[in-house]
Amino acid sequence: MFCVTASTMTAIKHALQRDIFTPNDERLLGIVNVCKAGKKKKNCFLCATATIERPVQVKVVKVKKSDKGDFYKRQQTWELRDLTEVDAKDASKENPEFDLHFEKVYRWLASSTAEKNSFISCIWKLNQRYLRKKVEFVNVSAQLLEESVPSGESQSVAGGDEDALDEYQELSTREEQDIEGMMEMCEYAISNAEAFAEKLFKELQVLDGANIQSIMASEKQVNILMQLLDEALGEVDTIEGKLSSYEEMLQSVKEQMDQISQSNRLIQISNTNNGKLLDEIQFLVNYMDLSKGHIRALQEGDLTSPKGIEACINASEALLQCMNVALRPGHDKLMAVTQQQLLFAELRDTFARRLTNHLNNVFVHQGHDQSSTLSQHTAELTLPKHSPLHRDLLRYAKLMEWLKNTHREKYEGLSRTYVDYMSRLYEREIKDFFEVAKIKMAGTSKEAKGKFATLPRKESALKQETESLHGSSGKLTGSTSSLNKLTVQGSNSRRSQSSSLLDMGNMSASDLDVADRTKFDKIFEQVLSELEPLCLAEQDFISKFFKLQQHQTVMPPLAQPETEESDGGTPSRVLPQAEHRHSLSSEKDMVRSMMNKIFQSIETELNSLIALGDKIDSFHSLYMLVKMSHHVWTAENVDPASYLSTTLGNVLVTVKRNFDKCISGQIRQMEEVKISKKSKVGILSFVTVFEEFAELAETIFRNAERRGDLDKAYVKLIRAVFMNVEKVASESQKTPRDVVMMENFHHIFSTLSRLKISCLDAERREAKHKYTDHLQSYVINSLGQPLEKLNHFFEGVEARVAQGVREEEVSYQLAFNKQELRKVIKEYPGKEVKKGLDNLYKKVDKHLCEEESLLQVVWHSMQDEFIRQYKHFEDLIGRCYPGSGITMEFTIQDMLEYFSSIAQSH
Repeated sequence: MFCVTASTMTAIKHALQRDIFTPNDERLLGIVNVCKAGKKKKNCFLCATATIERPVQVKVVKVKKSDKGDFYKRQQTWELRDLTEVDAKDASKENPEFDLHFEKVYRWLASSTAEKNSFISCIWKLNQRYLRKKVEFVNVSAQLLEESVPSGESQSVAGGDEDALDEYQELSTREEQDIEGMMEMCEYAISNAEAFAEKLFKELQVLDGANIQSIMASEKQVNILMQLLDEALGEVDTIEGKLSSYEEMLQSVKEQMDQISQSNRLIQISNTNNGKLLDEIQFLVNYMDLSKGHIRALQEGDLTSPKGIEACINASEALLQCMNVALRPGHDKLMAVTQQQLLFAELRDTFARRLTNHLNNVFVHQGHDQSSTLSQHTAELTLPKHSPLHRDLLRYAKLMEWLKNTHREKYEGLSRTYVDYMSRLYEREIKDFFEVAKIKMAGTSKEAKGKFATLPRKESALKQETESLHGSSGKLTGSTSSLNKLTVQGSNSRRSQSSSLLDMGNMSASDLDVADRTKFDKIFEQVLSELEPLCLAEQDFISKFFKLQQHQTVMPPLAQPETEESDGGTPSRVLPQAEHRHSLSSEKDMVRSMMNKIFQSIETELNSLIALGDKIDSFHSLYMLVKMSHHVWTAENVDPASYLSTTLGNVLVTVKRNFDKCISGQIRQMEEVKISKKSKVGILSFVTVFEEFAELAETIFRNAERRGDLDKAYVKLIRAVFMNVEKVASESQKTPRDVVMMENFHHIFSTLSRLKISCLDAERREAKHKYTDHLQSYVINSLGQPLEKLNHFFEGVEARVAQGVREEEVSYQLAFNKQELRKVIKEYPGKEVKKGLDNLYKKVDKHLCEEESLLQVVWHSMQDEFIRQYKHFEDLIGRCYPGSGITMEFTIQDMLEYFSSIAQSH
């Protein structure tokens, strides 16, 4: 067991302060000699230090003697703020062991229990003074952790209490020199500190005795000093007597001042209460007082003149402000406040009743006063304007807002009354308006019927049959005339009597088509143009007059107040933001509901008008689709949620459905087409109908919003045209299939090239390809007939070569020798060839129709193909009959002359 004496510890502490801590501006406040518990006894010192400069940093430093043994050095440093727990092991028994818990647990064994306790006390004091950190002191006696400064050895080791820590100063250079000089004079100062201290104590006693003797020697001066002190005490007694008398005099003054102060305090409290009472009275007078003029306006104000309406508006707003005042606690118990609230409630009910009756009379008057609205608008097809009524009623908009906030039931009753009477008025006007529109639409239809009535009975019966196929009992235009064309096919020069008569009827209808459709387009546009401002103006009026929000507004961060009337008419709560959003949504629904009831007949009448237009001519659906799409687009740009936008959108669905039916009807007519077995086919009627449809559609849909619908219809129609052209060509008996395909696809290609429909570019290329292929096929098949035997001969030659016979050995075949070749060639002299070509020209002329003018194109292609075959025959003769000198009876130049002369002669 190691042990260090107190004198040695003091000397070590002094040396550590000088050599290690002073250079770092630190003070050594506590030290303990320790070694690690349970290990080899290697002594070291744990030092508690604090920096001189502020803020003070407190540390625990481990100091160890160097290996050479002549000086000390720092080995490890911990910040005191990192200390979490101090464990003294046993608080009741002496135990030198203790633990310090930093980032890990350090176990120490002190040289003595006193040093351990002194060090722990120093740690506790430093923590209390500088850190105030919650450090757990476990197994430490409460006496050790008291604030008082311990005596004896603990004071010297720990460095004293908090004041001693602050008053500690380092020895000056002179003091160090004096101490060193004294220690040098006494050689045993280091080895025997007690003897050195005893010697110093004796010297101090000698000095104290000398001082006392010096004082006693000056006795005379002491007596003088004592006399002066006695005089001073006498003066003090005199002054105390005077102060006592003064205090008695001031006591009565103090009592009076206390009474005055108490009175002033009561006066101040009274003034404060009077001021508060005045503020309350002024508040009630300012915010709950309604002028006599306002009361008179509410009770008997004129609701017909502008000045009277303005006075009623001001009075109603003032009344609402008075009723909405947020009363302070206790106001509702005042009788005057209660009476005023009853007065306000009575005025509110009276004025609400007067306003409701007046506006009811206005609505009823307007509903009955417009009985003959459309008589003056019949000729120009216009709807009456209600802007004067709206302008007159908007003067009451603020009063309606007041009624909405104060009497919800009366407000809703007024809205129902308005909707009831205005719906009747609008129903009559709209019904009359649409009747005029239908009459104007049907006028041209009756004219067409009159023309058809002059046709023979046979034609009339055929017309009725055609109309029944089309599903229309109206006039026969557009698709119906196209259907008539589908009914009869054949040569233009060989039509039957009934076909001629029907064609005459179709011509009459066709002449009317363009004018009728243009007139229908203008009428339909006029109808929509009249309805659009009417609906928008009415919806705008409803939102302004009834104070209904049509659009979602940006909510402020605070809740919006809404008054709910209690028995006294005072505001009772504030609506939160969620309820405000719900209120906005309900107001939008109310606008939509009112518009639906007022204009409940618009959608029905529009659908009826659309059905009539479609019944008159199914092509009208094209005009209606474009116009309706444009107006829907316009309405959505103005207000996507408006009644007009919603209604027109619903009607647009019907128009689009009719347009689809029109396209389906065209396709169905193509599929039902029948051709004549006795006449040539020519250009099929549905090909011509598609051309007319495309020309009309391109005119109508120019710059239209619904171009995509037309493009889809184009694709459906052209695919149906392609399919049915091929079907008719396969069924044709009089006209070759290739001719039907060639002529019709040439016509389709020309139409698509002329109209430049971008969505049908692929079909245009396909039509050109089909036209070219069938032209080539027709030419090849036709050219096999003028030189039929020669064709068969060389086909046999090519067959032998294909079977493996060498070309130069073909002439040795019995059926294909040179004699047989010469015999076949002699059968086709130039005169016979020309005759065969002339017959071929006549046959081609019979096959082709005049509308497409393809005869010269086909004839030129046949010339090129004939020359190609001629060169092919000569090549085969040269390869299979070399050196035979066999040639054709005519040359290429002869052929060119034959083709040219035949074409000119016809």
